[in-house]
Amino acid sequence: MSRTAAIIGAGVIGAGWAARFLLNGWNVRVFDPDPETEARVLSVLTAARLALPGLGDVALPPEGELSFPGLISETVRGADWVQESVPERIELKQKIYQALQASMEEKAILASSTSGFTPSELQAGSPRAGQILVAHPFNPVYLLPLVEVVASDRTTAEDVTRATEILTAIGMSPLKVRAEVPAHIADRLLEAVWREALWLVKDGVATTGEIDDAIRMGFGLRWAQMGLFETYRIVGGEGGMAYFLHQFGPALQWPWSKLTDVPEMDDDLVNRIAEQSDAQTGAQSIAEMEAQRDRNLVGILRALGYTGNGAGAVQLAADARNLATSGVPARFEEIDPAAPVRTIHRAVPLDWIDYNGHMTEARYLHVFGDATDRMMILVGCDRDYVAEGQSFFTVETHIRHIDEVRAGARLTVETRVLEGQGKKMHLWHELYSGDRLLATAEHMLLHVDLESRRSSPLTPLLAERLAILAKGHAALPRPVGLARAVGDRP
Repeated sequence: MSRTAAIIGAGVIGAGWAARFLLNGWNVRVFDPDPETEARVLSVLTAARLALPGLGDVALPPEGELSFPGLISETVRGADWVQESVPERIELKQKIYQALQASMEEKAILASSTSGFTPSELQAGSPRAGQILVAHPFNPVYLLPLVEVVASDRTTAEDVTRATEILTAIGMSPLKVRAEVPAHIADRLLEAVWREALWLVKDGVATTGEIDDAIRMGFGLRWAQMGLFETYRIVGGEGGMAYFLHQFGPALQWPWSKLTDVPEMDDDLVNRIAEQSDAQTGAQSIAEMEAQRDRNLVGILRALGYTGNGAGAVQLAADARNLATSGVPARFEEIDPAAPVRTIHRAVPLDWIDYNGHMTEARYLHVFGDATDRMMILVGCDRDYVAEGQSFFTVETHIRHIDEVRAGARLTVETRVLEGQGKKMHLWHELYSGDRLLATAEHMLLHVDLESRRSSPLTPLLAERLAILAKGHAALPRPVGLARAVGDRP
């Protein structure tokens, strides 16, 4: 049964929330009196459809339904989650909560995207104060997993748990803040760096571009995978964090920082920062910068997913949840031997797109290779099997490219076993996007002893399972294109 999220306020953050919920299978209703609301949300959604589905290696659930009711009451009625993302004015937020709570379900979560206010401030004057909590995300909401969850002592532990479970289920990483403090955790850290950066510009020490280079060429890359404390833990070497603190702690007393002082934002400083920032950006439009940001973030997050570091661990967990409902069997016993086996269910990542605007040639082989790996696992050739010294090597591949596919599109591969006996595993893959056949691949593999690096007979378990699939798949119509040579006419 589909769940419903109501988004109140559809600026950059609200629109990002709408995309995050919608692409994770929730029905979404959006309310914002601005006449440009629908166009703005659809623009963000277009970017999200390109980026978010390709973040992992398993496709997201079917997209929910999007609507734009004309009244707040229609927007929140029956919703499971209400996300407020209106401007940062406490009186405005408190007034809107009265209207929201008059129509929303008592058991629904009412979450604020506020970056600065505490839950107690938001709850003041509310008839159901415990229903309100903070769920502060980071832009772009549809890609970055962090969301700070802050509750007051009027919020029940059950509601906090329910909120974190919902946020986790849509691929986010909830960080429960232990105490109510203005600006929570992440923005307090950002504020410290921001103040210091403003002083460096004001004092003529560095330009905006040089400061950004100091972050993105240096510690910013380390922070993406290790954060602050683990980065310094490594600096301490075998002596650990204690050694680091004893060695470098005294430097904190030196007058390096101006964190307790704020430069006056006079016209001279404002104009200097604006001019440097414009020169740094060049002729790029905001839309071009956002597209570049998303492409880079997808690449970074996917790289972290390969190792499970930082945000990569969140994506791996999301993939595992999505795989369970993808139609890809988790074990051999789930396979129907009379039908092709679904071995891939994923989307096209942004970094798989070539200069023609569609999936690059090499990625077709990538997908088919993953499909072969999945079939190997299903018949018993898993990590443990390989660790014991046996595996499969591919000896021949033939791919037919039939149709193109673009970023964000959903992909599935249906696999058949043509032969599985002796030393051979002969596979036939068909790649689809919806009902469109995109490509086929014929793969011949030999079972190999990894110590001798020579072909060897299948083990009894693999031979039995492959024989079951080969017999079942033999009753299916002969694949079109089977055994074709390059250049043969259809």
